[in-house]
Amino acid sequence: MRRYEVQDSFGLDNLRLVEAPVPAVGPGQVRLQVRACCLNYRDQLMVRGHYDPRLPLPFVPLSDGVGEVVELGAGVSRVALGDRVCATFAPTWIAGEPDPSAVRLTRGGVVSGMLSEQVVLGEQELVPVPDHLSDVEAATLPCAALTAWSALVTYGGVKAGDVVLTLGSGGVSVFALQLARLLGARVIATTSSAAKAERLLALGAEAVVRYDEDPRWGTAVRQLTGGVDHVVEVGGAGTLAQSLEAVRPGGTVSLIGVLAGVREPLSVLPVLMKQVRVQGILVGHRQGFEAMNRAIAAHQLRPAVDRVFPFTQARAAFEHLASGMHFGKVCLQVG
Repeated sequence: MRRYEVQDSFGLDNLRLVEAPVPAVGPGQVRLQVRACCLNYRDQLMVRGHYDPRLPLPFVPLSDGVGEVVELGAGVSRVALGDRVCATFAPTWIAGEPDPSAVRLTRGGVVSGMLSEQVVLGEQELVPVPDHLSDVEAATLPCAALTAWSALVTYGGVKAGDVVLTLGSGGVSVFALQLARLLGARVIATTSSAAKAERLLALGAEAVVRYDEDPRWGTAVRQLTGGVDHVVEVGGAGTLAQSLEAVRPGGTVSLIGVLAGVREPLSVLPVLMKQVRVQGILVGHRQGFEAMNRAIAAHQLRPAVDRVFPFTQARAAFEHLASGMHFGKVCLQVG
């Protein structure tokens, strides 16, 4: 079988498509024929060595993928032959709060990733996907969709009538818009593109604020809404000050990404004076994944897929993601 490995040293130039032995299936394990994979910003950081520069090489990247169960090990009962399943981002995190292993053992890094024609996984790491989704659509769920669900539902408690702010048009932000609307919340979005603004409005955003036109976009959002109930903060240090400006007293900021950096001078006074809750989000647990899939199936939600590349063009997919031109998810068709 073929799979991709980052070999010798970090960097996209060292991402190689190699022949690898077909792994054996042990008790409690399942073999998947991978059908599709999906890229996240984290995967880009992993390949470049920016996320975990001490990660042993070689490694197989990508946390997200969907596959068909083609072989069962002894004692497997959670899935059956022919099932379509996704692998979870944190294989040991089933429910509740994360423990040290859940934080450390994540797929596409320490745990071998999904950028492979076949993978062998423990049955506890698998989640069946909604029937109405294509393989490519299903592949988008394990990281970006679950992160948005954890922010809004598992930890955020967003309810109908709440006002949610999403930043940009990457995978987490677009899923957050779709899921917030599913919950009955109002959504304000930000972008730097007129074309993307139109697409955000078409997905259900009530209004879009152009941060390229107004660097104090947090103030613009607050003036528009009186202060939002919840911010899905994917920018990190570079955007957090404006998110704190946009959120209402007593509101919540879900701190998810580092697209705008990890270090910036920041006053903590808004957190204190507005009694804001800042909640870190590390994707989510399997129980949350299963709950999210039930909601997606019930509402027939379809992920926003920007572009699909063939398996042999993984580098081109990474380059497209890095360009920032995408809207929603960048995927690979494997089967």
